[in-house]
Amino acid sequence: MKIHHLNCGSVRRIEATYDGPPPSHAVNHCLLIETDSAGLVLVETGLGLDDVRNPDDTLGADWVQLAQPVLDEDETAVRRLAALGYSPGDVRHVIVTHLDVDHCGGLPDFPGARVHVLAAELEAATAEAPSFRYRPAHWAHGPDWVTYAGGDGHWFGFGAIQPQGLPPEIRMIPLGGHTAGHAGVAVHDGQRWLLHCGDAYYYHRELQDRPEPHPLLDVVQTGSEVHRDLRLGTQARLRELIRDHGDEVTVFSAHDPWELARLTGART
Repeated sequence: MKIHHLNCGSVRRIEATYDGPPPSHAVNHCLLIETDSAGLVLVETGLGLDDVRNPDDTLGADWVQLAQPVLDEDETAVRRLAALGYSPGDVRHVIVTHLDVDHCGGLPDFPGARVHVLAAELEAATAEAPSFRYRPAHWAHGPDWVTYAGGDGHWFGFGAIQPQGLPPEIRMIPLGGHTAGHAGVAVHDGQRWLLHCGDAYYYHRELQDRPEPHPLLDVVQTGSEVHRDLRLGTQARLRELIRDHGDEVTVFSAHDPWELARLTGART
């Protein structure tokens, strides 16, 4: 199984809170997983072609003003995959951590894929849309949804879900607090687990023993949380995971550009 780390939609430029890393655009960190049994699996979609071409309508003008997306068509998932030699029809499964606009904007570019999401998230999105965070243009094509009520397996002390039709090396891990049905995605690369935490946290220093939130990103995450205590509890459990199993699990979030650079070996 081969895993590609992709930025599928740069947004506003941010600075680290310590000397060393240069300023960088926040990212939309997606994974493309090449599996033997289930074809291509895309974790998150970032921003899609429609978002780049008509952002005020699909993303919403208020979101565009706040997030300041770069809107580069070459950064969309469908174009990233084309650069790797793949077409949209090659993607058989998409897993989304949640349905905020920047995590599912590319769904229309993969209309034939099954889309895996927690049931509580889909229910909230369809009930609240259109809103700042949920935009119905991203699922107007009628995705083949596969929904899950919660985790009944166990993964390093977390509940775990085995997505239908996917190998056991891929799990959904409910990580509550950010949205009504937020989940991480765990993938085993043959040597260790990777845990894509979505928006369970925003900045790598939040998971230190002495948490250091990013002053700008923290405004975003506190302003968008649906359950503060649950979100903070999720972060505390992620710190425990790193402390107790950091030699077995690599943890990263959706928007931290320095985490993406570390995992790809790229320079920011």
